[in-house]
Amino acid sequence: MDMNTQADQAFRIGQIVPSSNTTMETEIPAMLLARQTQFPRERFTFHSSRMRMKKVTAEELAAMDRDSDRCALELSDARVDVLGYACLVAIMSQGLGYHCVSETRLHEVTRSNGAPAPVVSSAGALVRGLERLGAKKVSILTPYMKPLTQRVVDYIEHEGIAVHDSLSLEIADNLEVGRQDPMAPARHVDRLDTTGVDAIVLSACVQMPSLASVQAVEDRYGIPVLTAAIATVYSMLEALGLERRVPDAGALLSGRY
Repeated sequence: MDMNTQADQAFRIGQIVPSSNTTMETEIPAMLLARQTQFPRERFTFHSSRMRMKKVTAEELAAMDRDSDRCALELSDARVDVLGYACLVAIMSQGLGYHCVSETRLHEVTRSNGAPAPVVSSAGALVRGLERLGAKKVSILTPYMKPLTQRVVDYIEHEGIAVHDSLSLEIADNLEVGRQDPMAPARHVDRLDTTGVDAIVLSACVQMPSLASVQAVEDRYGIPVLTAAIATVYSMLEALGLERRVPDAGALLSGRY
């Protein structure tokens, strides 16, 4: 069909975000809107519901996660086409493999409201993204305190992917995480041991700005570089049946996977 006669494709993107998150509502739209240079008929709108969380502690994360059902219900009222749970460590701190439990439960919430939508968690998306890349060994950068970073390491390794090295920036205040320079990960990565790894997770946190650093780090290191936000976009596009391609967003969104 001639491009001039094709109808626009419109998609509603729902996100469940921590109340103090300021990054997912910028990076997710930035990636999806950047696609319009290659897919000019696509149209996206963005809709969020918030769970209370200020400090990145195990106690606040558990309390916040309990609020995710309400958020899924609210977003299903808007008949979103895909729903993203935008807090990786909230999922990973609840127990190994919990992304499967959460995604299934939240999908059931949308279905029971007469508006079934696929649910993507950033935790599950990161694991699936690494699997798509064929990564068996990775190094990761997080803003978390060291005990929470260890939970992320344990979670990833439980999924069959070895974590060769990890770096914790130890920032407990979630607002402060969101205030980090988007180019800072490109500097912090040099403190990671990346010897023999298949991929670098430049931000295992959807609140730490990192998109601006990804392509530069990938070009410098010559191996795939991804973030939790990039993996979330990949899984969202997959759920929507769209080509998984975003310019300047690293190997996972290059269209090769």
